[in-house]
Amino acid sequence: MRKVTVVGAGNVGATCASVLAHKDIVKEVVLVDIVGNLARGKALDMWQQAPIDNYSTFLQGSDNYEDTAGSDIVVITAGVPRKPGMSRDDLISTNAKIVNLVTESILKHSENPIIIVVSNPLDVMTLAAYRTSKLDSSRVFGMAGILDTARYRAFLAEALQISPKDIQAMLLGGHGDTMVPLPRYTTVSGIPVTELLDRATIDKIAERTKVGGGELVQLMGTSAWYAPGAAAAQMVESIVRDEHRIFPCCVLLNGQYGLNDIFLGVPVKLGKNGIEQIIELKLQPDEMKMLQESAGHVRQVIEVYNGMAL
Repeated sequence: MRKVTVVGAGNVGATCASVLAHKDIVKEVVLVDIVGNLARGKALDMWQQAPIDNYSTFLQGSDNYEDTAGSDIVVITAGVPRKPGMSRDDLISTNAKIVNLVTESILKHSENPIIIVVSNPLDVMTLAAYRTSKLDSSRVFGMAGILDTARYRAFLAEALQISPKDIQAMLLGGHGDTMVPLPRYTTVSGIPVTELLDRATIDKIAERTKVGGGELVQLMGTSAWYAPGAAAAQMVESIVRDEHRIFPCCVLLNGQYGLNDIFLGVPVKLGKNGIEQIIELKLQPDEMKMLQESAGHVRQVIEVYNGMAL
């Protein structure tokens, strides 16, 4: 794989492009935005950073989708954040139109790319890209779980006063307040976290993780970008290197976990063909109940989307 396109030159897209360039795993990264000079300027700035940080990946910015021709992977970060006075329905309608247009534009110039969706509301925007692209569901999926588990692991590392490198964790469900942390599948160098922290502390950390995005909005007045951009880049790396890493990703479920025709976060094996395998964990009744509740919340958003004339 030689070429990755990142659509959206805002904070998340630019961070994703920068992290990818530093990984030095592809020949070229194209940063696309309707504000062409913004994309060109940021890409040029990153390219001028290459001699300093010692990477070879070429970066270019554009507002012309012809420059994305032959992309192996496309990361879609384009969309607007929710603004004061904007309803959830307004956000869905606005961003769905953007994601649909982006997907159509990409497919005019690239055949059978892998598409990673970062735009919010994540679960329904991934559905929108999938329906518009008509690609196999193994090639269209969303980034949410990696970001959510990163936040979870960071908070656990802080509580334990250890390196986050040693923590492995898993979360399921929708991206947002209804995500399902799984302490039973969370370990510290192989030690179950339940042996190192009491249940009340773990529950408190899980609740903080659920509203992790909102916490950052309150602090900064805008959405996060460093961790989301890096999370999307990590997914790209696993695909480019065919690493078969196990990540929670937003994917189309058809029977897994008793759910059908819904995009939801579950663990997958991620390699050169995209989603190589969906991993079905043996959940306990309370965990399955929470996952079903999360799926119900996502379905409500999907119903809103399905009722729109886009």
